[in-house]
This record gives sequence, structure tokens and C-alpha cells, in this order.
Amino acid sequence: MNAASAPVLTIDGPSGSGKGTISRLVAGRLGWHYLDSGALYRAVAVAAGWAVLDLSDHAALVRCTQATEVAFRDTPGGEPRVLVNGVDATDELRTETAGAAASAIAAIPEVRAALTARQRAFCQPPGLVADGRDMGTVIFPEATFKVFLTASAEERAHRRYKQLKDKGVSVTIDGLLQEIVARDARDANRAVAPLRPAPDAVLIDTTGLAVEAVVARVLELMPASRP
Repeated sequence: MNAASAPVLTIDGPSGSGKGTISRLVAGRLGWHYLDSGALYRAVAVAAGWAVLDLSDHAALVRCTQATEVAFRDTPGGEPRVLVNGVDATDELRTETAGAAASAIAAIPEVRAALTARQRAFCQPPGLVADGRDMGTVIFPEATFKVFLTASAEERAHRRYKQLKDKGVSVTIDGLLQEIVARDARDANRAVAPLRPAPDAVLIDTTGLAVEAVVARVLELMPASRP
């Protein structure tokens, strides 16, 4: 990654911290490219599910990662769609099943290595906003700007509950809270690229904050790159 040719803003954080929403809005305000790194892992998880692969078969998952084609398409409404091997899998990617499988797959070093080059290829002028869990620590360690978003587990569970209920998915707050706590533990304790703030990242607790307030805080960190 050549940080000198294109500035990078990394926005990392746990599930439900708001990093996807904030990253998309900030990228739009700046006119920069946007990378949803989690969608790449979820895409592999969905492809593995379609192939009925055993998540304990690491060799098969690595082959699946290398063979899976992922493409992002913008829509007139502004919501990006994700194509997995030519199939629009956007809704399936956002399920709790895909999220849990992606978390397990992301712990496999060879899978992470296979996706590293794909992620770094998103770094193009005029700039990139990269959303994920290890953007500032592993993928873009020399990023110009780094942010780490967080929020209480309870707040994140309520946010996810609202998102899923709005889509007609039947879930419970307690169930989502348990899943979030379990995923936090997996992501923070995995041997490769554990979830943690980069030493030079600015931490923002989004608990109780409106989306626009968080966007404003992020933009305040990078005045030199604002249009």
C-alpha cells in the first residue's frame, strides 16, 4: 500500500459499533472509495455455505477463498450490493449465520493472507475509507488516519435487533447479546490479527451518539483531506 499516493482512513471496531454506516457516510462526504472488508469474509462464508463446506476443513476454505469472486455494485438508492460468484448475495451476507461463519473463517491465517492483497487493491486516488477489524493494524498499518469505534454490547445488540426486525427477521435481544459477546471474544482472542485498536488510532465510543455526531467527529480528525 502506497499511502503517499492515496490517503487512507481506517475505521475499525467490533460488530454493531456503527463502523459500516459511518464509513459509508464519511467516504461519501469525502468523495473517496469505500472498502467493506467484512463483506469479503462474509462472501467467503456464504460461498462456503453454498458448497456445504465444513468450517473445520481449513484447506477447503482456503481453496474456496481463492476461488470466490466478489464484486460490489452501487445502486441508485446508494446502498451497495454484493455479488458472490455473480449472484447478488447482499441480504444473505447480513444474516447472523453468515456473520458467525465469517468470524470463524477469519481466524484462519491462510484465509486472511489470501484476502490481504484484495483489500489493499482498494487503495486508489483520491483516497480510501476502509472499514473492518484489522484495517489499521494489519491491512493499512501506515494509514494516514485511524479510528476505532466502540459501543457497549447492550447498545450494539439493540442496534442489530432494530436492523433485523426492520427486515422482518425474528430475533431476540438476549440472543443477539449472547452472539455479540461471543463474537467479541473470538475476534479479540484469535491468534492472527486480533480485534484491537491500532496504537495511533483515535477511539470514539458511539454509545448514545447519533450517526451524524459520529460522522462529524471523524471528519474533524482529517481537515487537510476534506473537500
